[in-house]
Amino acid sequence: MEHETNMVVLDGEGVVIEPAAVDQLARVAALPGCARAVGLPDLHPGPGLPIGAAAAIDEIRPELVGSDAGCGVRLLVADRFKVTGDALERRVREATDEPPLPEVDAEEALAAVWAEGPAALANVAGVPDELAALASLEPLDPYLHRALPEEMLWSAGSLGSIGGGNHFGELSEVVSVVDAPAAARIGLRRGSAVVMVHSGSRGLGRMLAGRHAHPLTDPAAYLEELEGCVRFARANRLVVAWRLARAAGVARASKVVGTLDLVHNTVVRSGERWVHRKGAAPAEADQLTVVLGSRGAHSWLMCGAGCEDALCSVAHGAGRRITRGDAKGHVRSRYRRSELTRTATGTRVVCDDTDLLYEEHPDCYKSIEAVVDVLEVRGVARRVAALRPLVTVKR
Repeated sequence: MEHETNMVVLDGEGVVIEPAAVDQLARVAALPGCARAVGLPDLHPGPGLPIGAAAAIDEIRPELVGSDAGCGVRLLVADRFKVTGDALERRVREATDEPPLPEVDAEEALAAVWAEGPAALANVAGVPDELAALASLEPLDPYLHRALPEEMLWSAGSLGSIGGGNHFGELSEVVSVVDAPAAARIGLRRGSAVVMVHSGSRGLGRMLAGRHAHPLTDPAAYLEELEGCVRFARANRLVVAWRLARAAGVARASKVVGTLDLVHNTVVRSGERWVHRKGAAPAEADQLTVVLGSRGAHSWLMCGAGCEDALCSVAHGAGRRITRGDAKGHVRSRYRRSELTRTATGTRVVCDDTDLLYEEHPDCYKSIEAVVDVLEVRGVARRVAALRPLVTVKR
């Protein structure tokens, strides 16, 4: 769907995009200095601004990053899960019932990952050996010179938590491989076990959004605090992934054959402009990226084409087709409460929040296959491998 010269919506057969989302994207395209606004196939309305969008603008606009800076997805790849079925579900429940890092000083850990990212966990006292070994595989980010603002310390206890909304942890298996050489870059093959985590910066992102607004009086301060939130979010995903990997018996670094972490909500410099992504994954030329399904549908590992028309971005997931407000009535009329913890595809759902079970039901999401088809047809990315969820965690 082509609109003004600086706005495009990547839709296609099987992908319905609400007019309200297109209207929100048009408001982004109309901002001063906006060279291009892209609505990806998962575009849907957000609180004032759309989700599933990317925009290239002459200046930094914090509202186009939103209140969950650093939100993204992490994959840990292993050969096989050691347990399956009921035993795996039970172990996942037990692992996610426990405090994530009971022997760690939360404020010390927060300050460390704020400054240096997930690799810093390897040197934090009280971090379990398995997690420290996984952290040591991560690249050490350059030290962040701007210290963590003291008022942000209250969120220290959230390290290792998934969060609400569409965030989740998942144990998946690779059920098909379309591009074996690309998949092999992170150790994927048919039958591989994958730990996948979609989560963000928790309370830090909300505080960042409250501290900075357009027009920015100190862009450098915003960017450094944004980097800190992104580093925390990446570390948070690693801790959650380790918790799930431990439940599945693949938490030792020697069991992990590949890893990938992608950020959905951020702003990056590209030439003379700033590319903002909100609910969009990067897809530079030959970059591996992920388009998330729902708990009842595959996710897809894809390979980016570096498509400038799409601002080198792909949909971060299937995208909602039913609002949260409408979800309960829609799903309640079709399913009993007891049916919500099993999907038609056999996925086991670990979730104690009844509202989330309704709001995040697979029926509330667009077809992941239709979304991925559009990305391929429009030359944005190509399929690499399909990941089928075995256990999905939302707690």
